[in-house]
Amino acid sequence: MTGVKKEILRVLREAGEEFVSGQRLCQELGVTRQAIWKNIGKLRENGYQIESVPNKGYRLRSVPDRLYAPDLESRLPEDSICHRVEYHDILDSTNTRAKQLAEQGEPEGTLVVAEQQLAGKGRRGRRWSSRPGEGIWMTLLLRPGLKPAQASGITLVAALAVVGGIRRVCPAEPLIKWPNDIVLQGKKLCGILTEMSSEMDFIHYAVVGIGINVNHTDFPEELEGKATSLRIETGKEIGRQELIIAVITEFQRYYQRYLERGDLSGLLEEYNRYLANREQPVTVYYGMTEDENVTRQGIAKGIDAAGALLVEIDGVCERIVSGEVSVRGIYGYV
Repeated sequence: MTGVKKEILRVLREAGEEFVSGQRLCQELGVTRQAIWKNIGKLRENGYQIESVPNKGYRLRSVPDRLYAPDLESRLPEDSICHRVEYHDILDSTNTRAKQLAEQGEPEGTLVVAEQQLAGKGRRGRRWSSRPGEGIWMTLLLRPGLKPAQASGITLVAALAVVGGIRRVCPAEPLIKWPNDIVLQGKKLCGILTEMSSEMDFIHYAVVGIGINVNHTDFPEELEGKATSLRIETGKEIGRQELIIAVITEFQRYYQRYLERGDLSGLLEEYNRYLANREQPVTVYYGMTEDENVTRQGIAKGIDAAGALLVEIDGVCERIVSGEVSVRGIYGYV
């Protein structure tokens, strides 16, 4: 009956302050009055304040600040890339669950959302803190029809989507720390992890995990000074469902442009505009060699159509490929 709840919320939300009769709901949804009454009862149990007045009908008065699959689905436009939302109170990892669904044949566009992750992970296997009720932990399943060499661009597309989504719903101006972090005021706000299953020249599926610090008011001691949230930086509580929809909507816009060209050539101007350390000095970490951490310093110039970071080192512009090295600002994280 998830679909009925979704449609009830959609109709009531579109009606605004107007009442919607039970008869109209029955006709539009193709169900009985008993089904309408039963599903409205379930919505109320989940914190949705739905007013009912005899001879007038129903009116949506308020919605709770919680993640709820029918509500998320009711906010999506009909042509959205996301066609189904799977919600969990607790998961080990939304990426792990999305990969399970992909292996079972789930089509592109399924979004896995969790209130809390017990084993969330970031780039290079780093642990991702994800306490309940504060952030957004979600993964979108894709079947892009690209070659594996093009997969890294999906992460950059997702970064653009997060920046665009945040700017749509709250007074914040986040930036991208290449390749997979979103920063605000020099601190980490969001991490993105793309994983895939592929053959030599074909991607079976890709999953894009996105973790956003939304309404956190504090962080564990080891993250103090390194991480931040939208609430800390704006002083306002942000609606997580609204933000999820904004990010998915922005992702679809950028993803379609990426697929059309097969590279980032149509997104370079926007991406480079939001690149946090563009024209700034950065340190490139190449890893350990004979007990020595090999680094070089240069000036970040932006990305190219393949998603590589261009860094001018000793007067020569070098392509830095994601996954091979790490890049940080000389004076800090960004």
